[in-house]
Amino acid sequence: MEWNEESIGKLRTLWAEGLSTAEIGRRLNISKNAVVGKAHRLNLPARPSPIRRQESGAAVRPVPPKRAHGPTLPPLTASVGAPTASLRAVMPSVKMAPRATPCCWPIGEPGKPSFHFCNAAAVAGKPYCEEHAAIAYVRVRDKREDAA
Repeated sequence: MEWNEESIGKLRTLWAEGLSTAEIGRRLNISKNAVVGKAHRLNLPARPSPIRRQESGAAVRPVPPKRAHGPTLPPLTASVGAPTASLRAVMPSVKMAPRATPCCWPIGEPGKPSFHFCNAAAVAGKPYCEEHAAIAYVRVRDKREDAA
């Protein structure tokens, strides 16, 4: 849309009357977003949010106070496999071994009842067992080896 002095004047007037951006857009035959953008560029005064606007006599739901007492949880910075110091203090006799990760190699055709994953113990740091890691991770041959 081409903004001329007449359309800018109408925008300023309708904005000052307190009409919604959608209504101003309807009256000027432009989109609501065009109204918002031009109002921003003209530095027109900010409007109160229609979501937060309270009508007179409307029931306002009370906001519950923040919890000021009670137990708090430790921050989630500990790794999943290792027990935290506070957990060791509570249960000193429990030995927590790191969990073995299952192999994620797909076997069969997805969607068929026979489809499943390998589930053998995966190699450390890889998603596959030793057999499937050998298939998935192939060393790239140097082009000079092919030239010989």
